[in-house]
Amino acid sequence: MTTESDLAVAAAAPDPAVGLRAVRALRVLTEELERRQVRRARDRGWSWAEIGEALQVSRQAVHKKHGRG
Repeated sequence: MTTESDLAVAAAAPDPAVGLRAVRALRVLTEELERRQVRRARDRGWSWAEIGEALQVSRQAVHKKHGRG
């Protein structure tokens, strides 16, 4: 599985072993994309509240997950 579209197809596979591996890979990809976008938003001056609103979580939740320190 090398591309996002390959992962999406594999996640719907009838074989649970294939599907679950793809779900795990998508989870890892999603976490990395979120981390990058939160960092980008913070670099551009977004508040934790604005980021939380965009992610539909509380500012506290996003700060706890992505805040430094």
